[in-house]
Order: sequence, then C-alpha cells, then structure tokens
Amino acid sequence: MNAQIIEREGRPEYAVIPYDEYQELLHKAEELDDVTAFDHATRELAEGRDELVPAEVVDRLLAGEKPVKVWREHRRLTQAALAEPAGVSQSYVAMIERGDRTGRIEALRRIADVLGVSLDDLHDDVLREDEASGP
Repeated sequence: MNAQIIEREGRPEYAVIPYDEYQELLHKAEELDDVTAFDHATRELAEGRDELVPAEVVDRLLAGEKPVKVWREHRRLTQAALAEPAGVSQSYVAMIERGDRTGRIEALRRIADVLGVSLDDLHDDVLREDEASGP
C-alpha cells in the first residue's frame, strides 16, 4: 500500500492513499461487515434465539392473513392448544383469527409468547387494538 503520511506538530495526522487502494479497502471492509453479520445470524440460529421463516409464512402474512392464524398453523397448533397456555378461550382465538375481535394487548402478548414470536409479529392485531382503545 502506498500511503503518504501528513504530520502536524511532528505527529502523524492523515494518511493519503491512491483512490484505487481506497476503493479496495472499502470493499474489504464491506466484506468483513457481511461476514460478521453472517456469523452473528448463524450463531443466533444455532443458539435458538432466531429462526428461519418459510416463504409460505411470509407470503401469507404479506397477503394480509391474520398473523395469529398464520403463526398458529405454522407451529402446528390447534386453536385450543394455543388458547390454553395463553390463558384465553378457544373461541377468543377463533374470533381474533376471523377478525371479529382484535384482542386485548395482554392476551396478544401471551399468545405471542406461546407462538414463540414477538408482539410485533402480530402487529396487525396490535395496531388495531391500540387504535380501538384510544389514548
């Protein structure tokens, strides 16, 4: 690497390098960032703190299906199997999935916990509940 060192008061202050070498350093730094992000994601998956979401789930969510239903079916749970540990009734889950009820925030938080997702993953229902309950 060809660097010109510019000093101020006898101490190095700047290093000037040819533009093509700068571009190469920039490219290597971006590659290092990518490798670091990949290693982090791989570690998160291996430690069970993250998961891969199948395209089918993403497609259904993007198509506007109710998030509670999509995640419940992805987890292969019945409405009753989701309701019991979440402390709600099966009919309450059914009403949320049909859109008849938005669900109270606390109930949705418990449902999210059972489904192993964040409350944000159920955001359609959460936003409607927040709007319905007002300030």
